[in-house]
Amino acid sequence: MQQLIADSEEKMKKTIASLQKELVTIRTGRASPALLDRIEADYYGTPTSIKQMASVSVPDARTLLISPFEKKSLGTIEKALMKSDLGITPNNDGIVLRLIFPAPTEERRKELVKVAKKHAEETKIAIRNIRRDENEKIKALEKKSDLTQDDSKKLQEQLQKLTDRYINETEQVLSGKEAEIMEV
Repeated sequence: MQQLIADSEEKMKKTIASLQKELVTIRTGRASPALLDRIEADYYGTPTSIKQMASVSVPDARTLLISPFEKKSLGTIEKALMKSDLGITPNNDGIVLRLIFPAPTEERRKELVKVAKKHAEETKIAIRNIRRDENEKIKALEKKSDLTQDDSKKLQEQLQKLTDRYINETEQVLSGKEAEIMEV
């Protein structure tokens, strides 16, 4: 029966990891190579991640430097960046692309916090859904007499503690991202 709890914990860990991955893509005014994770450029007819086509470095807090491995892919990377939801026009000097991130306005930072909160709320819902599904499995085992009523209660209590722990972790991840977004 502890396997049930271990499986639940694994699912909840993955949910938190998914939240962290999602929050990394929220632009905070600070340059991060992770902002390019979802952007793909056409590479010989195949959509390819920019990170596979170029090296990405952070020369300072507000700049990303993209150096293509092949010079001829510079234009396709530039087009992909222009089409993306980053909202930043790359500076092309013929050798590298520079993405300069302006500091977001107060209003924009508040919007970004709302987006982060929405992702955190979706994560909490996913965690609670995991708890609900596992509780249903526990009750089904109890109904089939594979599990005593006392064991069922204990498992449900363990599951609730696990859920509370991961909900708190979600809150911590969110508050860290909020602080990063609101930092001027």
